[in-house]
Amino acid sequence: MRTATGLRAWVLQRVTAVYLALFLVYVVAHFALDPPRDYAAWRDWVGDPLMSVATLLFFATLLLHAWVGLRDIVIDYVHPVAIRVTVLAVLATGLAACALWAAQVLFLARW
Repeated sequence: MRTATGLRAWVLQRVTAVYLALFLVYVVAHFALDPPRDYAAWRDWVGDPLMSVATLLFFATLLLHAWVGLRDIVIDYVHPVAIRVTVLAVLATGLAACALWAAQVLFLARW
């Protein structure tokens, strides 16, 4: 029997929210203090290996945060199992497509 039901989801939401907030504060501060002058400067900034990893981690935590929240909403409010599974599959497919798109954008920014 699981005694900590929901604790893992609660912790994931908080941990991902902290990273998302810190990353957004960094990006806003960077654009406020040293905005890229043109597309090439922006591309160089995003193409930097450290920034690419941080941005990829941002999108991964964003998608994980979205998945946990949406999954909990669907589990709580969609009661027929067939509809619940279908809705979760559609959400997972959509989030996976967003992950592939974000990875493609970051990969192309390096070229």
